[in-house]
Amino acid sequence: PVTRRTKTPRKLLVKKGSQTSLKDPVGVYCRVRPLSLPDQECCIEVINNTTVQLHTPEGYRLNRNGDYKETQYSFKQVFGIHTTQKELFDVVANPLVDDLIHGKNGLLFTYGVTGSGKTHTMTGSPGEGGLLPRCLDMIFNSIGSFQAKRYVFKSNDRNSMDIQCEVDALLERQKREAMPNPKTPSSKRQIDPEFADMINVQEFCKAEEVDEDSVYGVFVSYIEIYNNYIYDLLEEVPFDPIKPKWNSCSTPMRNTDFVPPQSKLLREDKNHNMYVAGCTEVEVKSTEEAFEVFWRGQKKRRIANTHLNRESSRSHSVFNIKLVQAPLDADGDNVLQEKEQITISQLSLVDLAGSERTNRTKAEGNRLREAGNINQSLMTLRTCMEVLRENQMYGTNKMVPYRDSKLTHLFKNYFDGEGKVRMIVCVNPKAEDYEESLQVMRFAEVTQEVEVARPVDKAICGLTPGRRYRNQARGGPVGDEPLVTEVVLQSFPPLPSCELLDINDEQTLPRLIEALEKRHYLRQMMIEEFHKQSITFKALLQEFDSTVLNKENYIQGKLNEKEKVITGQKLEIERLEKKNKTLEYKIEILEKTTTIYEEDKRTLQQELETQNQKLQRQFSDKRRLEARLQGMVTETTMKWEKECNAPPIRLRHRRSRSAGDRWVDHKPASNVQTETVMQPHVPHAITVSVANEKALAKCEKYMLTHQELASDGEIETKLIKGDVFKTRGGGQSVQFTDIETLKQESPTGRKRRSPTAAPAPPDGTESEWTDVETRCSVAVEMRAGSQLGPGYQHHAQPKRKKP
Repeated sequence: PVTRRTKTPRKLLVKKGSQTSLKDPVGVYCRVRPLSLPDQECCIEVINNTTVQLHTPEGYRLNRNGDYKETQYSFKQVFGIHTTQKELFDVVANPLVDDLIHGKNGLLFTYGVTGSGKTHTMTGSPGEGGLLPRCLDMIFNSIGSFQAKRYVFKSNDRNSMDIQCEVDALLERQKREAMPNPKTPSSKRQIDPEFADMINVQEFCKAEEVDEDSVYGVFVSYIEIYNNYIYDLLEEVPFDPIKPKWNSCSTPMRNTDFVPPQSKLLREDKNHNMYVAGCTEVEVKSTEEAFEVFWRGQKKRRIANTHLNRESSRSHSVFNIKLVQAPLDADGDNVLQEKEQITISQLSLVDLAGSERTNRTKAEGNRLREAGNINQSLMTLRTCMEVLRENQMYGTNKMVPYRDSKLTHLFKNYFDGEGKVRMIVCVNPKAEDYEESLQVMRFAEVTQEVEVARPVDKAICGLTPGRRYRNQARGGPVGDEPLVTEVVLQSFPPLPSCELLDINDEQTLPRLIEALEKRHYLRQMMIEEFHKQSITFKALLQEFDSTVLNKENYIQGKLNEKEKVITGQKLEIERLEKKNKTLEYKIEILEKTTTIYEEDKRTLQQELETQNQKLQRQFSDKRRLEARLQGMVTETTMKWEKECNAPPIRLRHRRSRSAGDRWVDHKPASNVQTETVMQPHVPHAITVSVANEKALAKCEKYMLTHQELASDGEIETKLIKGDVFKTRGGGQSVQFTDIETLKQESPTGRKRRSPTAAPAPPDGTESEWTDVETRCSVAVEMRAGSQLGPGYQHHAQPKRKKP
């Protein structure tokens, strides 16, 4: 699918009590560079001279699981891969230079990812000069013959210019020329062959309607913004042998003969324009001098070799061209010595560092910190554009965060209406740059919807009639149309020669008198014709005045009607705005209420889920308990069925009730032989000293012989009996059912008490069998495969005691 980007309809803003100033949108152009290799995959296609299409490359879809999309972006003009530097300059930079010569400011910057051709567009290459040398060439072609002498204009530290008289300027020229190493470039120097081909522009370009009654001066400065600090690239820092050199170990500079320069600060002048305080401004008189200054600063600019670009710009560079214009005096020879008559215009050419992702550039250390600062400053630029667009489209008054970055703070005045703003978006069509190119396109889409106030023409008021009239006095050409005085003189008959060579000459004077009389007659006729024409003209003028007056009255009436209509429309707009604000407030309240309801809904849903989970856990516990109870019921049922199926009890032979069952006779090794006549005897019994699973598995009954010391000091033997059951786990369980007590007493035992006998309980009752019950109430459950090991399970069972 092809998606065409459409602009949001702009809302018209009308301020009360003031007229809406004319605004122009930021001119955004797109330039597509050629592919480095012919077989590279391409993701950008030029549709026409205003539209490009961006489609998702195959590699991106495979890595990101994305769909194939085609999105179209519109620009003021699109320049394809075959566009020359001259064509680009004529469309983009030529109008800015023309405005510069006529006293208007301009800002031109290149934007794009690393390796998209920004520096080539701005600077150019040998034999193919970029925008910067062509701008310089056009400026000096236009004002070359009207330049003031050097040092007539002198820059100060307050972002303005002073005027020096000819004598002071001459003295300063002599002083600078006497210096051993003059800082000012000279046209007599040998041009560096490294950039000689860049300024050799074959096409002659010149601005139209240059004011010949003024003189001009050109000043250039060159700065860079590196890690959000401003540095002056033209500052001459002397070599200091004590301080460490500024080499590539700390900063990627080419020149290592200077100590690190100090960063500069931004200031605001009296006209609220931002400028770099203490920045070097060099006066230049030709294209060669200006480009020599630029190249001198270019060698100091920070560049580095990254994974994406062999010479990647690590800073934003700003080359400022300041044109100073002042009128001539009454004689037309010298500059008017009035500072208020100076007009200063500036053109800023900005080469932005490329936006980049560190996972592609493989940046580390200083490169990583540089990339972070570059991306942060570009992000601030995007934020400023978005806020400006929002303020203009929706009438908001949000503060634009210019101060978050030195780059945006420096150019704050341009976006506030101090000149035209132009941006060239450079893109590389290769598929690897798809994601970065997509972000660049979106930023360009926002930027071209930002409007900048149109600069006002600056009038220059001089005292001289102009160089044209001085040229006329010297016999020079003035124009194609002759003056009125020349036409009148040509209509008069020519005067004959007035030279008298002979006293008897009687023809010269009569001819002269005749010619003068004819001229006098023509003069009288012309005066009469003039009076007639003046009367006719006055009548026409009066008629015209009456017509104009009638039209003025008619127009005034129409204007009054229009004003009434406009007033009504303004009232309607105010009413609608109030209604709109009320609706916006209601919408805000509803949105807040909706948010509260949604939060309550989420809370209730969470509580419901918690309750459902709790119910699920209770249901699971209930099922487990039911299963457990079912097992217990089954076990109890089996037990009672077993007891119910047992043979009937014979009361007379009570002890023989278990004659048919096998018993486990558990006699601990610690038992004492009582040697009584009556001894407990159980037939078919397996006698053990320690309870074990093997014995319990073979028997149905269990008997434990327990001895303890009675209160009278005699040994009391208790036979604790129980039934053996198989458990569901495969082990054995014993349920105690009866206790038989065997006690040996002496006939006199009840009367005497052993001195070592335990004292009787306080209430006089005998000791209960609680201790025995406690000892014997725990049975051992043994599972198959275990020998009295970890498989013990204790089961507490109810017991009964026989009297």
